[in-house]
This record gives sequence, structure tokens and C-alpha cells, in this order.
Amino acid sequence: MMKLDIASYCNREITCSCGHTHFCPISTVVVEKGALGKLPGLMEDYAHILLVADENTYGTCGDQVKNLLGDKLEDTLIYHSEGLLVPDEKAVAELESHLTDNTDFIIGIGSGVINDVCKYVAFERKMEYAIIATAPSMDGYASSGAAMIMGGMKITYTTKPPKMIIADVDVVKNAPMDMIRAGYGDIIGKYSALNDWQLSHLINDEYFCQEIYDLVMAVTNEIRDQVELIVARDDEAIEFLTNALVLIGVTLSLLGSTRPGSGSEHHLSHFFEIVGLINDEPYFLHGTDVAYSTVVTAGMREELCKIDVPEFITVSPEERKAEYARIYSSYADEVQAIQDKAGSYERDLTPVYAEKWQEMKDIMSQCPTAAEITKMFTDAGFVMEEFEGMYGAKKIRDAMFYGKDLKDRYSVLWPYYALIRK
Repeated sequence: MMKLDIASYCNREITCSCGHTHFCPISTVVVEKGALGKLPGLMEDYAHILLVADENTYGTCGDQVKNLLGDKLEDTLIYHSEGLLVPDEKAVAELESHLTDNTDFIIGIGSGVINDVCKYVAFERKMEYAIIATAPSMDGYASSGAAMIMGGMKITYTTKPPKMIIADVDVVKNAPMDMIRAGYGDIIGKYSALNDWQLSHLINDEYFCQEIYDLVMAVTNEIRDQVELIVARDDEAIEFLTNALVLIGVTLSLLGSTRPGSGSEHHLSHFFEIVGLINDEPYFLHGTDVAYSTVVTAGMREELCKIDVPEFITVSPEERKAEYARIYSSYADEVQAIQDKAGSYERDLTPVYAEKWQEMKDIMSQCPTAAEITKMFTDAGFVMEEFEGMYGAKKIRDAMFYGKDLKDRYSVLWPYYALIRK
């Protein structure tokens, strides 16, 4: 098992062979059995702490954290919601209503949504915060991005990562199995994200750091090889999974971009979440959607690699806007605004594709096949039929062609749209 020395990447400048100087401002990462016991020492400099959780995450260790904080605890916010908590304007307003002029620190207990809401509010209020992880379910703990639902759309705001990340193995190993699988799925999705990064480097000359690429790839391979121990809740494997998720989040902060951790597989995941919210339809946990979507994007690469000479498809702006209206309903104009600002449709990439087609195929062929990735996920207990049953062929196909429009980022979804007939 490879050693993950997260401290060596945090709170110091790293002069990299890519020519950039990387920096991640996280001061403390504690991932170990009994990590919560270090909380009093870590909170020595704070006297008015707001504790934030939801009903489920509070139940994992909330009382223990309150006892450890003692009289440093100023207030506690426990979100009560029907179904999944949404990181939207309402959640932000509720958290802000619990802040006072004296509040000097925020501690979140949770994973994705709690972390994002605390991160967003702390940044807006120019405060520091810590996150106490309750599940090894996603790689956003250490990221500087806060994935929010604002105005009904998913927007990733560039903020700051937490000052501290605390993950007690005795807590995270007892997370629901679907959350542990989601964390595994989020990491296996890096095969897709890293491939998209290479592709954009070729097509758009996007900045690329080989050292970060190699680190994330090595971690992904290691997690793949530990799948049996992870689903068995082995202490050492769960600790490694949690560290791996944190480390990948650290690389996003080092790079100042989510590129190593998020590509076409995340765009599909965002599509299913946004369309689910618009239509009041169910969707999977983020990491679970990423897992299934990684299989889909692998299949898309295989389709493209079968093309010897690219023949381009023209879709008029009117046709595209009609599809936006059908898929995104009253939010179609917001999707259009994202692409108007990005200018993605104004740039004609057909000459670039024609010139670099073999190089593109060489890159895409480096990604594991859909069959290989499917096995990685079935080994973890995922069932592809559940994905197809949740969304159906039409919604999945819509995601393949229009999930890209929710983000300003190049991925395999763009050549697929240009070359594959719907």
C-alpha cells in the first residue's frame, strides 16, 4: 500500500517541475482512529464556535464533538430537511442566521453538502472553518471549490479549503455502505477526469501538471486494487480511502482547478442532479452518479476511437436551444448564458480535430474500457441495471449530449457531440 503523506503537500509552497509554484492553505489534516480526541487541542485559539450538521451527520458524533468543545461552543445548527439537504440559498441563509459578531470559527460535521455550505459561508464572511468527515464519500473535503445550487443551477464557486480536516476512522468506517461505495466511485472516476485533462491539453493547450497527474493516477490505481478491503470496512483500507479522497482534494487546491478530479463523468453527474431538482425526480449520491457515469464516458471514448476519419455534424443554434428548453425547462436561458459566456459554440474546432484526430484517439484509448470500469464497480457492489432503472435510456442519452452545457469545461463530451449522431 502506497504511503500518502498529505502534510507534505499542505501549508507550504511547492516549486514544481511544471513551472508553477503550488500552494494549499490547509494547516491540519488528521485521519486516524481516535482523531476526534485531538479536537480540544486544535481549537485552542477559538472561543466562539458554531457547530453545523444535519440530523444524520449529527447522529454520528455530534454529542461527542459538543462535549469536546465545551464552553467554546457558541451555537449549534442542525439542518432539518425532507430528503437530501440542498446547498442552496435557503441553506446559506439558515447558517448565516446563526452567526454573531463574536463567532470566530465554524465546524461542520458531514460530507459533501455540509462541507460546501460551510465553505461557501466561511469564505463570504472571511472566516476559517473545519470539517469533521462523517463518510469517505467524495473528494471535496480539501477542495477550494464549493458546489452550490444557486438559482436552481449547480455552480462551483472558487473559495478556500478548510483550515482543518478531521476524520476519525472509527466514525467514517461505519458510514452507510452506499456512501463508502460513492467515495470509491468518485476516485475511480479520475480515470475519466485525467483523460479529459490530457485531451484538453492537446486541443486547447490547457495547462497540465505531469506531477499532479501522476500522483492522482497512482492513488486511483491503488484504490482500485483495494476494493475488496474497502467494502469489507477494513480499518486500514478505509483510512487509506479517506486519505486518498482528501489528498485528491488537496491536489485541486494546489492546482487552483478541479481538473484532476472532475471531467465528463462529473458533467453527467451534475446533469442528473440538476434535471432531478428541476423535475423533482430522484438521483443518486454524487459519487455513485460519478461511478456509473464513468462507465458511460468510457463507452463514449470507445465509440470515438472507432472513427477513422472524423465527419462532423452540424446542429443549428435553434435546434440546440430547443433541446435546452425540452431538457432544462425554465432554466434553459441560464444554461444558454453559461455557453454564451464560455463561447464554446463560437469556436470551430473541426480543423483541430481533423489535424489531431490520431493523437486524440491515442489519448482516449489510454482510458480503461467500459467493460474494465464496469468490473471495477461491480467488484464494489454497484449494479449497472440500477443506474439504467433510475434514469432510463433517454435521460442518459440527453446527458451524453447536453451535460457538457452545464459547465465551462472541455471534455470528451464535446467531440462526441460533434461526431456522433444522436
